[in-house]
Amino acid sequence: MYDSDKRKLLSALCHGSIFAGSLLIFIGLPIAILLVSDDPVVKDNAKESLNFHLNVWVYEAILGILWISIIGIPIAAILAIPFFLFHWIFPILALIKILANPETTYRYPFIFRIV
Repeated sequence: MYDSDKRKLLSALCHGSIFAGSLLIFIGLPIAILLVSDDPVVKDNAKESLNFHLNVWVYEAILGILWISIIGIPIAAILAIPFFLFHWIFPILALIKILANPETTYRYPFIFRIV
């Protein structure tokens, strides 16, 4: 059986790494946990966190392209608010659910699963 406290900590680190300012921590921490951990729930949470990070990057690129085009500025301004909420609210919900029930994997809505 896997240690519940260790599972909580590693899963929370994966989902909470989105709040780190450094790219090395932002993406490196879930990758390191994915490679080092042997717990299947922690691995699933690390994969889901990586997928969320990659989706955030894609959505930021799309907003950036819209923002630099003259026609896309109004669209980017309208989409910026839902993206901001998506970027901050879902990781907080993930942390709450992981800490409440460490036996399950949190699945982010509205993302494409690449990893």
